[in-house]
Amino acid sequence: MNKLTPVILSGLLLFGAAACSEGAKTSADSPNSTTENRNSPPPAETVQKTQGDATSDIRKNQANSDIRAREQRNNVTGGDAIRADGDLQSEVRSKLEVNITQGQLTVEAKDGLVTVGGTVPNQTDLAKIEPLAKEIKGVKDVNVTAVVAPAAPASPSSNQ
Repeated sequence: MNKLTPVILSGLLLFGAAACSEGAKTSADSPNSTTENRNSPPPAETVQKTQGDATSDIRKNQANSDIRAREQRNNVTGGDAIRADGDLQSEVRSKLEVNITQGQLTVEAKDGLVTVGGTVPNQTDLAKIEPLAKEIKGVKDVNVTAVVAPAAPASPSSNQ
């Protein structure tokens, strides 16, 4: 049994690392990576559904509470600015999701550098990305590869 335990633990750690390697997204229809930008705008129905979820008071309170809890936990451990990549990625994604409700963004973090890709509906939202991301403790720099792509109008067949 003593020889089997390290093998089992290694397997669990490997599985966990592989499961956590995907970038954080603000919606299911966001691009799969920060280097992928969709040239076609997202459908209006998708934007409305995502916006409805992101703008609900429950979701806003949940995201803001999560961000506060992470900051408090970081302060308890000494308030250092060195944060785990996954923690930064998730926290920036939450911050953007609540503040840019019509965006379809992907967030990746590596050693304090946060890259945000995807689409936003207007230039105002695009300009919000960097300052919002920099509000998160541990973010050293932000690379914004997101583009402006307003939502496509709803197709006549989808209104039935």
